[in-house]
Amino acid sequence: MTNAAESVATEERADLTQEIREAILGGEFAPNQRLIEADISERFDASRASVRLALLNLAGEGLVERPPNRGARVRAITVAEAIEIVEVRIGLEELCARKAAEGLDDDGARVLRGIREGIERAVASSDLVEYGRLNQELDRRVREYSHHETATQLLERLRAQSARHQFRLAFLPGRAATSAPEHIAIIDAILARDADAAAAATRVHLDGILQVLRGLD
Repeated sequence: MTNAAESVATEERADLTQEIREAILGGEFAPNQRLIEADISERFDASRASVRLALLNLAGEGLVERPPNRGARVRAITVAEAIEIVEVRIGLEELCARKAAEGLDDDGARVLRGIREGIERAVASSDLVEYGRLNQELDRRVREYSHHETATQLLERLRAQSARHQFRLAFLPGRAATSAPEHIAIIDAILARDADAAAAATRVHLDGILQVLRGLD
């Protein structure tokens, strides 16, 4: 009976992993904060079985850790770890940018132009929250348009682990003025269907992130 009930609960809240992930990445749960199943169950109106499965999923992604006999807690990613993650991402993101440029269709081009315009507006109005949202949307679209499932899965996991540090970087004074032209260069290269330029622009952007992270370290 218990297994059947847990199965039903899991099916009912298949989106719970995503909800808790977004709460962690959005800063609603702090690094090293304990994730108490009963509290999360109440907060998200989910069964304990669904919460337990979601936390196991997030532990697999590296966002949650489960020390023996201590329950689950938000994993704290150090700056040094964030640097290593970006170093690994470089090759994967270059690949996705290259594939996106090679296979971009008209609908994708229209979406990227909209993101480009949005980035320019957000920077001009100093709307860093919107700028950060557009950056995430651009990253997601490049992965989507690459149609490279393996690279996409690896990148989503790596980016989730380092998202908190990248959120910090986005709000550093003057950072948007530097990163916005880098994002626009990536968009322009993909729109031009220039795979080499898209890969090169992606590397320039990620090298810039590495320099800033090393300064924090």
